[in-house]
Amino acid sequence: MAADITGTAEIRSALVRLRRSTGLPVAFGGLVESARPQMLISELNGTATHSLSRLAVTSGTGLGGRAVALARPCAVTDYSSSRQISHEYDTAVAAEGLRSVLAVPVVVRRRVRGVLYGALRTPQPLGDRTLTAAVNAARDVEQALVVQESARELLDAARPEPERRGDGAAWEQVREAHAALRALAPRIADPGLRSELLEVCGLLTSEGPTEGVFLTPRELDVLACVAAGATNAVAAERLGLRPETVKGYLRSAMRRLGAHTRGQAVVEARRAGLLP
Repeated sequence: MAADITGTAEIRSALVRLRRSTGLPVAFGGLVESARPQMLISELNGTATHSLSRLAVTSGTGLGGRAVALARPCAVTDYSSSRQISHEYDTAVAAEGLRSVLAVPVVVRRRVRGVLYGALRTPQPLGDRTLTAAVNAARDVEQALVVQESARELLDAARPEPERRGDGAAWEQVREAHAALRALAPRIADPGLRSELLEVCGLLTSEGPTEGVFLTPRELDVLACVAAGATNAVAAERLGLRPETVKGYLRSAMRRLGAHTRGQAVVEARRAGLLP
């Protein structure tokens, strides 16, 4: 009954932001369990008891289960008396003293991956501002999970195989994966996954870096994008930088490599073992 731990930190951070932006006294949430129609409440923020901790919510039941089944936000003004939901979890909700509750699903690639809840201990409507803030918090989690999943897919696809080095087309795919991984790495909040991404980037280079040749991480990020055919504008979009900043990093990289053109910089970086 193990839940997918990928995304737990994002859920936790989203709950903090949700309470800060809305003033809600209580927020909680969790992830949908792998291969099971259940969501496990694992993260609590502002709760006074542990009644909701590790509560497994089945799809279609209660407020959160309804949000999972419908893949859309749901809310009730008075949980215990609401006719919109089933009441399997009334005891846990009552123990925490919750009345007005909303539940927003986290949906990634058309699959519900988790639920964020916000709640009041008084029976009053939760306004549009609160609902919008909860939806925005869920979107933040969704984007983080998409980035993580994309990174995992690239890691699986990009792990170097000896035979690829003799296959020009396959090696070009490796180079494209290397550029994509370099662009994703700064956006990864999980330090373990980020470290793994950068480690694989190092494995993808054709040889170890030449002694005395050095590029900063951002210079290498920019040059990896350029090597994959990106313009300065596209590189800026991928890396979350301004085009002028990309130009600055590229000029600096060219200077370090003794190159006079973008293409020459890529060649020199590959020769130095900095790019695949």
